[in-house]
Amino acid sequence: MFSLLPSRIHIRVEVSSRGGKAARRAFEFGRTYVVRPKGKHQATVVWLHGLGDNGSSWSQLLETLPLPNIKWICPTAPTQPITIFGGFPSTAWFDVGELSEDAPDDVEGLDAAAAHVANLLSTEPADIKIGIGGFSMGAATSLYSATCFTSGKYANGNQYPANLSAVVGLSGWLPCSKTLRNKIEGVEEAARRAVTLPILLCHGKGDDVVPYKFGEKSSRVLASTGFQDVTFKAYNGLGHYTIPQEMDEVCTWLTSKLGLEESSSS
Repeated sequence: MFSLLPSRIHIRVEVSSRGGKAARRAFEFGRTYVVRPKGKHQATVVWLHGLGDNGSSWSQLLETLPLPNIKWICPTAPTQPITIFGGFPSTAWFDVGELSEDAPDDVEGLDAAAAHVANLLSTEPADIKIGIGGFSMGAATSLYSATCFTSGKYANGNQYPANLSAVVGLSGWLPCSKTLRNKIEGVEEAARRAVTLPILLCHGKGDDVVPYKFGEKSSRVLASTGFQDVTFKAYNGLGHYTIPQEMDEVCTWLTSKLGLEESSSS
């Protein structure tokens, strides 16, 4: 069963310019689609779409999964100019200049997206486990949210409020990977959260949009910075899309990590 949350949410982020003045960058998030649990509500997962997509398409797929105890929240990213598209506007969680290891990260966009996700989860009951997942750019945003949860704050220094129990990334990459170690090392609480947070990464070896090496390296970076419950699944011949086998493994993993009932009875 679907329902819709209010369609427009505005977030403003102040970005310091060289002249010392703060430029205002506004993010207008699109419509949010919610798939209600068919059984007893045990967990809520925000699922984030990829570049140029919207929350509707993934909500339709997620509704078909045999996970009756999960409430799915599928927001739509803001429409904003995308550098990799020559400034052409598209729905995107953050700006992307190029897909390379040396490309700068749009930290302001990532912070705004992660804050929007945390806000969507803020009204969930205390006894409900919460998670974040996504595809491609949505996976990158999910992994960025995982690093914010671990360090306890966004890059802008504001406190990260959500208590994550699971993170899933399909065909994505880890933003800000070069600064991750500095966020965790020497911070006892951050190290503890990194040890216990379950993360599932899946990537196709035939991905010609976000190369397989990005997913593989993201897994290695997470493991080397103290994330001890990282699972990486590789799929021969899989391109930049999902397949039933991959979603079956996501279901099995979420059921295990979130401690869900395997029957559909409420």
